[in-house]
Amino acid sequence: MRSIRPSSTVRREGRARRRTSPVLASVALASALALTATACGSGGADVSADPSTTAAADDGKLKIPDDIRDRLKEHGIDIDKWRDGAWKNWDKDDWLREAQDYVNPIIEDLWDPDRMRDAEEPDQGVDENDISGDQGVTDPTPEPVQAAAVPPSYHANAPTAGKVFFDSPEGTMVCSATVVQDPANPGKSNMVWTAGHCVHAGKKGGWYRNIAFVPSYNDAGRSAKELEGATQKEVAPYGLWWGDWAQTSDQWIEQGGATGGDGASYDFAVIHVTPEKGGNGKSLEETVGSALPVDFKAPPVAEMEEMTATGYPAGPPYDGQTLYQCADRPGRLSIAANDPTMYRIGCSMTAGSSGGGWVTTGSDGEPALVSNTSIGPVTSGWLAGPRLGDEAKGVYDAVSEKFAGR
Repeated sequence: MRSIRPSSTVRREGRARRRTSPVLASVALASALALTATACGSGGADVSADPSTTAAADDGKLKIPDDIRDRLKEHGIDIDKWRDGAWKNWDKDDWLREAQDYVNPIIEDLWDPDRMRDAEEPDQGVDENDISGDQGVTDPTPEPVQAAAVPPSYHANAPTAGKVFFDSPEGTMVCSATVVQDPANPGKSNMVWTAGHCVHAGKKGGWYRNIAFVPSYNDAGRSAKELEGATQKEVAPYGLWWGDWAQTSDQWIEQGGATGGDGASYDFAVIHVTPEKGGNGKSLEETVGSALPVDFKAPPVAEMEEMTATGYPAGPPYDGQTLYQCADRPGRLSIAANDPTMYRIGCSMTAGSSGGGWVTTGSDGEPALVSNTSIGPVTSGWLAGPRLGDEAKGVYDAVSEKFAGR
């Protein structure tokens, strides 16, 4: 048996990688609006390593603590089989979906540069006819805003932005995400904000697998052609961070759908991450040098002059390798009369920008994350994101408290 790190890391065999088939990739991209939400729940067993249970060395190799192995087995995960490809089994009976069932053992070297470059966004389009008869407050459709490329280096100009990679039944997938502050660990956050549908499939599925975050992905802004043969350092200069815990709203788990905007008002998630290679003892926030506060009491739309959405759009005409931003005055969008009204802005970004942070001046007068990209029309032109209220704060606080003092 090969060595396994105490942080429930599984070492990957060889260099073989699983890629999205051309057919599935084209289907994902054809739905030019890739922005639907998927919800996650809270609570559950923590499968990350506890410092008090650090494994002893055996012939110079570290072995996973028995308590972590046992917890994984409770979820039907045999470490040896998982490492050898059992994670590709998406049988409905074995696909964990409950809020407390999140497990994500690290498979070292799974996310190599080629696999990251080839990942596609799982979002599907929302036909504008789907929302035409909804009740609630909906402002006129905004004029399209052309997304502007963020100048490299991305770390210098958008240091909290990055990509989330994960595996789904449809193949290797990608979303956008933002490094956010951790109230329980000020200055040392390991928390990332994204969309619920980037970690959980919603009402008809479960937790996605092999979830990892790359801050400042392709920091130098290289083209897709230039990235062919790129080194890990060139693609992920600030490392690759695996999600050792993720939470989304119960509403997304219960209602979230791939089309029509089901659950979109609750399409948010928080991922707690840990470095794949063990790191140098620094947190994600210390590594990238920044983290955004999250404002759950943002000013009303009428008082907002501008909101900026950031992400890595992958649907045509974009290729997912370049970071973009859209800035526009937000309006309101009601998907369902009983659900919170969403923010909406004009923006040309497409699939792949899901989960990317929306930033505006917060209630304290400073820049803060107030939403994330969730849905948009099949033809692109605008994006919508959830308003972050009590449910979102509950998810955020739960993840922070779970890792308080660690």
